[in-house]
Amino acid sequence: MPQLRLALNQIDSTVGDIAGNADSILRWTRHAAGQGAHLVAFPEMMLTGYPVEDLALRSSFVEASRAALADLAQRLAAEGLGELPVVVGYLGRSENARPTLGQPAGAPQNCAAVLHRGEVALRFAKHHLPNYGVFDEFRYFVQGDTMPVIRVRGVDVALAICEDLWQEGGRVPAARSAGAGLLLSVNASPYERDKDDTRLELVRKRARQAGCTTAYLAMVGAQDELVFDGDTIVCSAEGDVIARAPQFTEQCVVLDLDLPAAAPQPASGVVDDGLRVQHVTLSQEPVEPYPPQFTGEIAEPLEDDAEVYGALVTGLRAYVEKNGFRSVLIGLSGGIDSALVAAIACDAVGAANVYGVSMPSAYSSEHSRDDAADLAHRTGLNFRTVPIAPMFDAYMDALKLTGLAEENLQSRLRGVTLMAISNQEGHIVLAPGNKSELAVGYSTLYGDSVGAYGPIKDVYKTTVFRLARWRNAAAAAKGETPPIPENSISKPPSAELRPGQVDTDSLPDYDVLDRVLELYVDRDQGREAIVAAGYDPELVTRILKLTDTAEYKRRQYPPGTKISAKGFGKDRRLPITDRWREGE
Repeated sequence: MPQLRLALNQIDSTVGDIAGNADSILRWTRHAAGQGAHLVAFPEMMLTGYPVEDLALRSSFVEASRAALADLAQRLAAEGLGELPVVVGYLGRSENARPTLGQPAGAPQNCAAVLHRGEVALRFAKHHLPNYGVFDEFRYFVQGDTMPVIRVRGVDVALAICEDLWQEGGRVPAARSAGAGLLLSVNASPYERDKDDTRLELVRKRARQAGCTTAYLAMVGAQDELVFDGDTIVCSAEGDVIARAPQFTEQCVVLDLDLPAAAPQPASGVVDDGLRVQHVTLSQEPVEPYPPQFTGEIAEPLEDDAEVYGALVTGLRAYVEKNGFRSVLIGLSGGIDSALVAAIACDAVGAANVYGVSMPSAYSSEHSRDDAADLAHRTGLNFRTVPIAPMFDAYMDALKLTGLAEENLQSRLRGVTLMAISNQEGHIVLAPGNKSELAVGYSTLYGDSVGAYGPIKDVYKTTVFRLARWRNAAAAAKGETPPIPENSISKPPSAELRPGQVDTDSLPDYDVLDRVLELYVDRDQGREAIVAAGYDPELVTRILKLTDTAEYKRRQYPPGTKISAKGFGKDRRLPITDRWREGE
């Protein structure tokens, strides 16, 4: 059987940085060539970054991507890498699509190309376009209608892009019909909890359906709210795992494969789902037999809490670095939310670049002030105290506020203080709100919601506690100081905006609240279904009403890392003005 050394570059890209992404492709291709690779691949839309959203509708951006692709092919050849085929994702357009009502203007396409000998040897577009969750690809792209196959060193390699594997039909059975010896799919599949298990079974299933070795190359890094965890997988035709890359780590996965020889006559014509075979021969002769050097490593997936925490760190780090910021600012209350956000921030950008501010009021307990200072000592972040009591007294003298308005004034004064320091010193503010609070509106507009990014925006309160315990245990296992004070974890949660206040004065117990919210928010279950699951009808009605009426608050909350199947933002889009109430 012919041999093929495959190099799968599980790396990051930055949306809009076409020049920087091209440089990265060139640099990693050099590395792959140094490893003796025969075929090199990069993730979906690597050249432009992913997702590009409405940039896809801007003709100047599309043409910049196409021009950069041609230039990259020439640069590779100029460096002596022209004989090495390179598969690169980019933003292209259909050459023959006519303007059609309901089709994106300019017919942009989510494309990939094969670069060889200084030329674009083959171009193809994604066939299956996802239109669910965070995806709007029917809005942006025209689907591809070919089954691309390249012959490399005597092996026919079928090519696909992400959703082409996730959906039934299309390029997977077409790869079998085309007689491919390898199916290579380039992907930018966003992270979700437990998706690694789903992804593994998917690749195993598709390998068996395609009847050939299948390589699923995944992107790593983050873009705005989306995180990409890598987890590149290669499976044999029988569905056995040959190689698996670690999560959240840039890596070139190099693998020696024994693959079936290509048929004397390449496949042609129309195969499954009406796809037309697009076959290009790059090199006909197999390589001289050699002893395999890269036989495949199988990384163990992270356990659940480590995986979620890794996603949160990756998301925050990318947001800070890719937007050109250097440091972050956090209001430290001594509570669990700000403590976890601080720990994530220290791991993401380094404690020297994290600034914490304690802003006690007359209602702040002594232990909360101590817990904030203890956190700073444990992590080594920069710390200061700015009392808000004098500001609060001045406002109260002028406005004579009472009740909830008095409570919220304290939160808003903290927000003003953080933004003032941010403007003065150049830090970006991190909002510490969690998904439970955002769901039921237990946060103060222009107070708790102040910030450029919300690291735990998609993390329920019960998970916040679990992640804090996990992070401390991980530190202790390494002989390090646990970053989060035990008192911040064990004490009852409280906003401390009035004497003796605790969260359960206003909210159900978080264990119950989060289970109901997961059914309603994440799984779109209605009131009757939730009650049928065993929850008190009055409690369910109350939680659902709180959630529905807080939509206007969520719309004004900053972006934050998505870890669930349905986070607030792109995933869950509901009207603000809405009189529908479950159960009425």
